[in-house]
Amino acid sequence: MLNLHKLFVNAQHPESFDEKIAPTPAQRQALVSAKNTIRDHLRTDIRAATTTVLGMDRMVSPRFRNQGSWVYGTCIQGAHQPPQEMDWDFGVYLPVTVWTGQGPPPAMAKLYFNLVETSLDRLCRQQGWELDPDNDRCVRVRIANWAHIDIPLYAAPEEKFVEVMEKAVATATNSVHYMREAAALDESADFGEMPEQFWELMEDIHLAKRDGTWAPSDPEEVATWFEDRILLHGEGGPQLRRVCRYLKAWRDYHWRDGGGPSSILIMVIAARNFVPASRRDDLALEQAAAHLARELALDVVEPGISKENFNRLNEPSRKLASERADTLQHELNKSRRYGSGLRQDAVNNVRGQFGPRIANNPELVQMEDGGVVRSTAPNAVVPPVVGASHSG
Repeated sequence: MLNLHKLFVNAQHPESFDEKIAPTPAQRQALVSAKNTIRDHLRTDIRAATTTVLGMDRMVSPRFRNQGSWVYGTCIQGAHQPPQEMDWDFGVYLPVTVWTGQGPPPAMAKLYFNLVETSLDRLCRQQGWELDPDNDRCVRVRIANWAHIDIPLYAAPEEKFVEVMEKAVATATNSVHYMREAAALDESADFGEMPEQFWELMEDIHLAKRDGTWAPSDPEEVATWFEDRILLHGEGGPQLRRVCRYLKAWRDYHWRDGGGPSSILIMVIAARNFVPASRRDDLALEQAAAHLARELALDVVEPGISKENFNRLNEPSRKLASERADTLQHELNKSRRYGSGLRQDAVNNVRGQFGPRIANNPELVQMEDGGVVRSTAPNAVVPPVVGASHSG
């Protein structure tokens, strides 16, 4: 049987899949730079408009928060660029000085959304970017044909910001409960203005939508749940992140124009069923594909996050996604069961599932016991003559 692990990850080989699908340093820097430009621009415009447009009794400054796949550690390059794009989720959090009942003033949602979109439209014209008005739950800025930044707009009572900040400072410790990979990026001056405990404790958050309504929201719930799964698996945690990246890359390869399972749906199914396989990403991926095939046909609710159904695919799309995941599991299993003479066939099968970013290199395939597969037939050896022996 064959070991396909090094097709997916190999620290000594630049052709490994995990390296091929990762954002390049230049792409990462372009996104960070654009995100910081957006932050600095919005901080000034929103603060000035809190009294003149949003009707607050004094000026307040927004806070900003990295979210999504860059925080989960699951961001990848699309298999088809364009039309597929990398995205950066960058939340804007507005302390609201006027709070009515259980939420912000109803009229503020539309004012807030329009304010930010108008401000960013002006920035886009300056930067040569494009404002995409098609998303109902965020403002989207397309910075290149391979990337966009999503800016969801949140609000919470100002008094809650103050209260939670005091608790966060009082309970701050040096323990690492919630690792945010984005913290290693160039966040510039004020990324650390709100300690991590602040975001874990923050409540009463509402999301402004394009239609002028507010939706209660907990932007941290998915990230916290996923990071708890990573910590649960200890040394297997990085493998879980990689498996999520592989599955997203598989999705992108087969659904060029969208319509496949969402990244969060894939991540939830993979994480809640994950079984680590030491130094065997092929085995961990095969097991994850089997769970994906079963659960993509069903509603997917994770009580540890919310009562939301993460599987928003319609019935025909669920059937197709389930069948494709089943094929993925079958092809991985079949390829592992090949003998040493079929290494190229195994590589071809894996490339059929993930595309040409899987290296067309059978030398990366090993025997399952970890030994190197010979590239040529071994020389015949004449066995020695052994005389008869007796025991007893």
